[in-house]
Order: sequence, then structure tokens, then C-alpha cells
Amino acid sequence: MTRKNISWMTEPFLLKPAGKDYLWGGTRLNDDFRKNIPIQPLAETWECSTHPDGLSIAASGIYQGKTLKEVLDLHPEYLGTHPMIRGGIPILIKFIDAKENLSVQVHPDDAYAAEKENGALGKTEMWYVLDAEENAQILYGFCHDLNRETLEKSLREGSIEKYLQKVKVEKDDVFFIKAGTVHGLGAGTLVAEIQECSNLTYRMYDYGRTDKEGKPRELHIEKALEVANLSGSDRPRQPMRVLKYKKGSASELLCRCKYFQVERVLLNTEYCREMVDYQTEENSFQVLLCLKGCGSLFLEDSGCLHFFKGDCIFVPARSVPMKLHGNAQLLAVGC
Repeated sequence: MTRKNISWMTEPFLLKPAGKDYLWGGTRLNDDFRKNIPIQPLAETWECSTHPDGLSIAASGIYQGKTLKEVLDLHPEYLGTHPMIRGGIPILIKFIDAKENLSVQVHPDDAYAAEKENGALGKTEMWYVLDAEENAQILYGFCHDLNRETLEKSLREGSIEKYLQKVKVEKDDVFFIKAGTVHGLGAGTLVAEIQECSNLTYRMYDYGRTDKEGKPRELHIEKALEVANLSGSDRPRQPMRVLKYKKGSASELLCRCKYFQVERVLLNTEYCREMVDYQTEENSFQVLLCLKGCGSLFLEDSGCLHFFKGDCIFVPARSVPMKLHGNAQLLAVGC
């Protein structure tokens, strides 16, 4: 079978997200990103997800209407040969609109999750800040070392905030949050989150809020105490970022860890006559998340795929050769 004959199998396709109505969410994902999801509030959209708690769906191409999980079950080769890919896509990508503070929380690592949570993955994650109100902040680890007794007492008394490191947030900031780091996304932040394919969150403190039925939201203090890193955290610093330029685009590495690699791509082919060549290698798929602007992917053999702000595109490993054209800001995520 020639490459041309199988090109339809390795073409990119748009994804439609699942929406979440957590009580701390706002309206910006519908207002700013045209999600058109009839949920109020719309706290999160799971843009690229095979997790059963929120499946994204193919929104273009020959598999339109199928879940991403169904597509990848049919074609596991779309994921590539990277060693982190073990029977499924290892990442989950979200937009998060935090109108109010998220809970103070912590995520387990892979070993704990595998043993205590029926073989699930742990959750290491990265935030890329799309927008932040003046004086917005996040909680990131502890100001100094704590022992378990002190932390447990602070949770009972509701005084944990005095031990947490508060970090001012600005647009374009990057934060890497390793499993075990106690953290919380603050009110007035809009972020893209790249994480392991997991939905394990141990809520430690929730500001006394209640759910839709007026009941206190569930806490997971015992598990949180088992997995939380109680050492004082270094204050997170923004990584050195170097833009690499080529005709029509520039890119910079935002984060690389064992679970994922994230680059920011600035596409601008309006003032040059050549479009940008684009193709994935055999080792990994790539997900393109459009943060700003719009553009097109012109396929080698047939047609093109247009994308706009808020769109998410899955590109199989060893894709057909393509050309990128437009004026857009993208996150390119792979393994």
C-alpha cells in the first residue's frame, strides 16, 4: 500500500471537548473560546481526553462523531512508539476558567495511584497562563517544612493558608506542578493545563464551600496526607525561554518532562510567500491547541483543515506532510 493510499489514515482531525460545571468556574470558555457548551458555570473543557470522566470526540474527518478513545482503540499506531505510550494516550489537555479559587489540593504519583487507585495514573501537570486578573495568584507548596501533625491540625482548624506559598500570576507564565505538590489555582486565572491522563485529585481544604445540594464538598484528607510533599518548596521561577525562528513561525519550549513536552508556536505567514512545513515523526502524536488567531493545515494529498481560537487538533504520529498557514498562537503537545 503506497503512502498516498494510506494518507487518509494519518490526517489530523479536530476534537470537540467535554465540559465540566464545577462551582468555581465562570463563563470565559464560552465567551472567549466559542465553546457553545450549555453549562453554567463552565469551569473546564477537556480538549484532548480519553479519560472516562470526560471523553473528547472527533469533530472532523472520517471518524467524526466517535470518541477519541474509540479512534485510538481502532488505530493505536496513531500514538506513536514513544516508551511513555503504554496502551493509550498518556496525557489530558484542558482549558480552565477559575472565576473563584479552586480547592487546596494535591495529586498522587504513579506508584501510589497504581497501588491505591486500581492501577490509575498519578497526576503531574503544567499550567500555561492565558490570562490573569490584577493580583491573581496561585498556591504552590509550603513556605517551609511541615510535619504531618501540624498540617493535619491546620486542616481541622481551617488555617492551612498561612503555611502555603502564594505566587503572583501573570499572563504567559508557566508552572510545572509535580505530583505531591500541594497547590491551588487562584481566582481570576485562565489557563491551559497539560497533565497525565488522570482525574485523581485529593481535596484538602475548600474554604467552607457547599455543593449544589448545600452539603460541604467532600475532602480527602487522609489520602492527601499520605501523598503530600511536606518539605518547603522553592519559589517557582519562570524558566528561561528562547524563541527559535524560521520563516513564517517561531517556537519556544515551555516544558519537558517524562510525561509530555509542550512548545508554544507563533505562526505568522501573512508576510512571507512560503507556508510552514509540518509533519509528526513516528515516535509521537501531537496535539495542537489554538490559543489565539486562526489558520489552516494544508494536507499533502487532499484539502485543508481550518482552525480558530479555542480549537484543538489531534495529529497522528507519522502524519501526512502538511503546510501551516495563518496568524495564530498554538501550544504543540506530544511525548
